[in-house]
Order: sequence, then structure tokens, then C-alpha cells
Amino acid sequence: MEITLTTPALLFPAISLLLLAYTNRFMALANLIRSLKQRYATTQSQLIYGQIENLRIRLVLIRNMQAFGISSIFGCVFCMFILFAGYTTAGKYLFGISLILLMVSLALALRETQISVNALRLELDDLEEKENTGDKSIL
Repeated sequence: MEITLTTPALLFPAISLLLLAYTNRFMALANLIRSLKQRYATTQSQLIYGQIENLRIRLVLIRNMQAFGISSIFGCVFCMFILFAGYTTAGKYLFGISLILLMVSLALALRETQISVNALRLELDDLEEKENTGDKSIL
């Protein structure tokens, strides 16, 4: 396989967009945590506490998603430097490592999305339970 200086550069737009999406998820989560913290302080609801615990796990995943994404882009830049220096074989391996780091980041993003969906399902289950018991205070 032929690898040139421009090959790792092809990943820059994709990784940059991924990091932007991860940052947006982080900011949304931070706002949600602040909001839930205030709600929990007034209601002491176990459902809200459970959501906060869920968000704690998601924060760790997002931090790791960002770390692996940043490591991937760093690897691509370093790969370009290595290729520029004329070390083609080392550049190939470094580019492969960068791709693996990107795949780990994407796998963590998938896991975080699954946890997010489960949290929403719990919220919907609680809503349905209250609807079935006749508790109209939530509506």
C-alpha cells in the first residue's frame, strides 16, 4: 500500500467534525447535569438521582471519546511528520495506530449513545407508570 503525506491529512475534516460533535454533547450534558442537580436539591427524587448517576458514566465516556479522538488527530499529524522525514514504514504503522484510536473513539460514542437511549427509556417508563396510576401532576 502506498501512503503519502496527504493520506493522513484526509482524516482531519472527519476527526475535527467528530470532536466538535463530542464537545456539543459534553456541553449539553453539562447543562443537563446542572439542571438536574437543582431539581434534585428541591425534590430528592430517586429518578433524578439515577439520571445523575447515568450522566456521570456518560461524562467519563465523552471524556474518553475526546481523548481518543485527539490522540487520533495527533497521531495523524505525527504520521505526516514521520512521512515528511522519509520513514514510510513507520508512517504506515503510525497511521494504522491513528485509525485504531479513531475506531476506539467511535466505539465509545456508540456506547454513550446506547446509555443515553436507555436513560430516555427510563424516563418514558416513569411517565407511562404515572399515567397508568392516574398521577396527572406530571402533565
